[in-house]
Amino acid sequence: MTDLTQLQQQAEAELAAAQDESALEAWRIKYLGRKGLIPAAVRQIGSLPPEARAEYGKAVNRLKQSIQQAYEQRREALKEASLAAELEAVGFDVTLPGRRPQVGRLHPISRTLRRIYRIFGDMGFQIYTARDVETDEFNFQLLNFPKGHPAREMQDTFHTTLPDVLLRTHTSPGQIRAMRDYYPEPIRVILPGKCYRYEQVTARSEMMFFQVEGLAVGHDITFADLKGTLQAFAEQLFGAGRRLRFRCSHFPFTEPSAEVDIDCILCGGKGCRVCKYTGWLEILGCGMVHPNVLRNGGYDPDVYSGYAFGMGPERIAMLLHGIDDIRYFYANDARFLPQFA
Repeated sequence: MTDLTQLQQQAEAELAAAQDESALEAWRIKYLGRKGLIPAAVRQIGSLPPEARAEYGKAVNRLKQSIQQAYEQRREALKEASLAAELEAVGFDVTLPGRRPQVGRLHPISRTLRRIYRIFGDMGFQIYTARDVETDEFNFQLLNFPKGHPAREMQDTFHTTLPDVLLRTHTSPGQIRAMRDYYPEPIRVILPGKCYRYEQVTARSEMMFFQVEGLAVGHDITFADLKGTLQAFAEQLFGAGRRLRFRCSHFPFTEPSAEVDIDCILCGGKGCRVCKYTGWLEILGCGMVHPNVLRNGGYDPDVYSGYAFGMGPERIAMLLHGIDDIRYFYANDARFLPQFA
């Protein structure tokens, strides 16, 4: 029969000598492990005479509880000692103020949108909010995209289970809704919002993205007014002295149509990798509102004229901040977003 008093004294002495977690774990295995000395003492109860079992069983259980409690206390003491040593090593000062919680910031796209709103607001444009879910009629047909028109193939569309209901592929259907709401008054609005296209996500394109549409309708509006508006916008957004280049293009809802470039803000038009050594960066598309679109909005093209333009805030933010991958904006990477405080 094991001498329980001697076993307890031995266990307590070795426990006190354990100075780190590895020594403590070795002690636990030796005394409390499945094949340890304490469980071995418990198993001896069955080999004792019946009249000695009760007294020995009570004693070995008291020993087991005492040793278990001593082990727990020693483990906590070593944890506290380890923490104190770690704090002392790094020079922790308990009198220092606590760390301030992180404060949220505006997303870089939201910041870019607000800059765009402010610039056009100063030029007398109002914000007009249109719907994200559109009908085929407003998204395509009223904008000179009749069914079967090949230009529809340029915009891969998210269709819904409802007939002719889809997620808008551009903010241009807002032109029709704005004209029908404002008719017969002159119009000067911007239409910001999200657009959706079933396209492959790459460094330069996303399946969901923002656009800011611009629309002005009134009497005697010309292409010169469009150029002046965009020149003023570019100088306020990218800095004074910016040069614009208008290139012929085609959009079904404008005629004539143009793509607009600015001289590269990084190389000053000399040519670099960002501008592909052309000296120019594309920022938006524009044109004079097509007569059919004016009619569909309720305006007589013989009396009224207008211009429209559309830009991508993501592309503009990439140019402003030298970002080379559009996916960064939507990856929620905490290493990326706080840079734009």
